[in-house]
Amino acid sequence: MNYKKFFAVSLLTGTLFTTTLLTGLNPSSAQANEFVTTGKIVAVNSTSTVPSVTKALPNIKILATGGTIAGSSASNTDTTGYKAGALGVDTLINAVPEMKSMANVSGEQIANVGSPDITNEILLKLAKRVNELLARNDVDGIVITHGTDTLEETAYFLNLVVKSDKPVVVVGSMRPATAMSADGPFNLYNAVKVAADKQSDGKGVLVMLNDRIGAARYITKTNTTAVDTFKSSEQGYLGAVVGDKVYYYNEPTRKHTTSTPFDISKLDKLPQVDVLYEYENNGRYLYDAAVAAGAKGIVVAGSGDGSLSSASEAGAIDSGKKGVLIVRSTRVGSGTVAPSSEDAKRNFVSSDSLNPQKSRILLMLALTLTNDVNKIQTFFNEY
Repeated sequence: MNYKKFFAVSLLTGTLFTTTLLTGLNPSSAQANEFVTTGKIVAVNSTSTVPSVTKALPNIKILATGGTIAGSSASNTDTTGYKAGALGVDTLINAVPEMKSMANVSGEQIANVGSPDITNEILLKLAKRVNELLARNDVDGIVITHGTDTLEETAYFLNLVVKSDKPVVVVGSMRPATAMSADGPFNLYNAVKVAADKQSDGKGVLVMLNDRIGAARYITKTNTTAVDTFKSSEQGYLGAVVGDKVYYYNEPTRKHTTSTPFDISKLDKLPQVDVLYEYENNGRYLYDAAVAAGAKGIVVAGSGDGSLSSASEAGAIDSGKKGVLIVRSTRVGSGTVAPSSEDAKRNFVSSDSLNPQKSRILLMLALTLTNDVNKIQTFFNEY
């Protein structure tokens, strides 16, 4: 017996190596034959999925952007060398038919890239589409599939610009669809369950992986490859999916979605904000380079409590004199960078508990409204 071929076609629905998955490819097609012969799932591009609508169920739209959850490899033990964004949204939906028992599910392909390639243009396109869909009476919630590397940034961006109390759930996976223990299908199932649950209304944008429900404001990726990588070490999770039920234990305390002033409906670009990393023996030249390249803001991933070296401080102060807004964050990974009297003297903003990458997201949006340091500090205190 050819065991490689046998296992490729007989793994259970928990991975995308299934007969169910092949219904999205047409098992009699050349694509399906390539799958059986090589173990490789070929790319499928799709713009929409026509659902079989059951009126009694909530209507959930899945917007796909690519990432590991749509990743493919020739080997079912490959969890690092796969191609992200190889599969289309139809394939992801067809691989988890159990979702249709709890919601009318349909999909759209917004992008199909690894999450390091998510651009400001994709963020704006995604956010505008989310707001368009949530404004409709026939859409009850949104699920967004996304690569995990920058998932927290997209989730936090949406948390600031979505103008609806309906659930928005961002989901990904740490193992590609072709892995023998792929986590994507169950993560997607749970994300739809959370989005379809009325308890999820008004909680801001949520992140669903590894059975845990996180708030976009607090959740972050903490491990390069582990399936339990997304954690909220300081503030904790909002809830969990256990025994096929959604449980909430906490509420997000910072303003979000309909309580923010950020409106991206007429924006076609965002201000350039760069992140600079603090380290021993660093110089000021990166500040000069960022200013020369057109940065409107700089987030400093400072050491410890947002500390800057003398060279960095000089570069940051001079950048501020040229109209570039400076935010002090920290490279540590957790904790709060609180405002100080020195910040006020130097016209710096402190990031509160936002990490550098999320500080960049908030600063970009803040700069679409104001350059006032005090007002932007208020944004960081409240959002």
